[in-house]
Amino acid sequence: MELYRRVKRGKVPWYLFYIGLTIELLIVVIDKSNCTNPIEGRLFQLTFLLFFLKLMLTTYGRKEWCVILALETVAVVSYRVTGANDLIRLVTFVAACRDIPLRQMVKYAFYVTLAGCTVIVMLAVTGIYGEMSLTQAYGRQDLGSTVYIGVEAAKETRYTLGMGHPNALSCMFLMLVVMGVYVWFWNLKWYLYLFLLLLNAGVYVLTGSKTSMLITTAFLAGACILRYCEFLRRNALSYLMGFLVFVLCIGFSVDAAVYAKRVRDVQWNEFYYGEPRDNAHIVALSRIDRQLSGRIVSLAGTTDREGMIHTWSLFSEPDNMGYYFDMGWVKIFYRYGIIPGILYLMAQLVFLWKLYKQKDACGLLVFMILTVYTVVEAHLISVYIGRNFMLMMMGYYFLTDPPGCRDGK
Repeated sequence: MELYRRVKRGKVPWYLFYIGLTIELLIVVIDKSNCTNPIEGRLFQLTFLLFFLKLMLTTYGRKEWCVILALETVAVVSYRVTGANDLIRLVTFVAACRDIPLRQMVKYAFYVTLAGCTVIVMLAVTGIYGEMSLTQAYGRQDLGSTVYIGVEAAKETRYTLGMGHPNALSCMFLMLVVMGVYVWFWNLKWYLYLFLLLLNAGVYVLTGSKTSMLITTAFLAGACILRYCEFLRRNALSYLMGFLVFVLCIGFSVDAAVYAKRVRDVQWNEFYYGEPRDNAHIVALSRIDRQLSGRIVSLAGTTDREGMIHTWSLFSEPDNMGYYFDMGWVKIFYRYGIIPGILYLMAQLVFLWKLYKQKDACGLLVFMILTVYTVVEAHLISVYIGRNFMLMMMGYYFLTDPPGCRDGK
């Protein structure tokens, strides 16, 4: 017991956590490159072991242990039903974040991710490894001509800089910007935000990714406003707005999962009959879907209409593990089940409450921006823990009120 106490008080837990985090981040970098990772599953097992050992060397209260054990139980049930251990790894990682300084974690994730992305880009630019661009159809043409008539979609060339797809490049730029601004929020001046906006415009020119460009622009504008407006940082209405954004995003995602087939039918009717033949609600969803490059209609694009609400179940099923679509909040319920999905939403609300209590305004902005982003992209909803740095924030804030963190400092 004395040895256990000495190890617990020493640096071993810290080393275990950062070795595991480093591996998870490098797995993400490899996934974004053209490399294949034949031992990815073994690495996931290794990182789980490291985070589990960190958890066992961390002090928790009785209520905290009850929460951890309850969530691990749900995760084990999910594993038994689906055969995927994603939730076990996720719960263990979030619990292991306890006692690790938040900005230290995020800063480390930023540096490792930036270094990895820089290597990928440099290898592609120098012609050593990876493709610079990708030529294909990107779904920007009218669906009537490409889907209903069968006209071959026009192809265009966009830059990937070694990351396989233009959206992957723009997505990683967004994640780096969000992490960097969160870490150095109090040090950034207005002209640095302007510089980042110019970089964002450059990435858009390369990738043509409207979603990431708009989300990044909104984040940078919001962060700059919060940096110079103390009233908004402390006002409860700002956090209420975060709650409303969250509710609207989840509500829209569920609505899309319910009515995806009718949205597809409306677009079909408009093309062939010149009228939607449905109510204003479905027509509005159809208009939004056209702006989202058909993300709602894609839910009704398979034989079984994978992702629509009739394919959701309490704990999902093994067949749901391999199907991919862009809508992240829908993916949570489809891939992991209704019960894990509801628990994740509850955890998000607890996280939002903690942000309010600590007056972490930049954290609130991160929460809002990534909530909106997850409506249309599933980057954060993944087997890759290193993709979702918000898990670190949840792990830091979730079980206790961290001391000395008022106003997000």
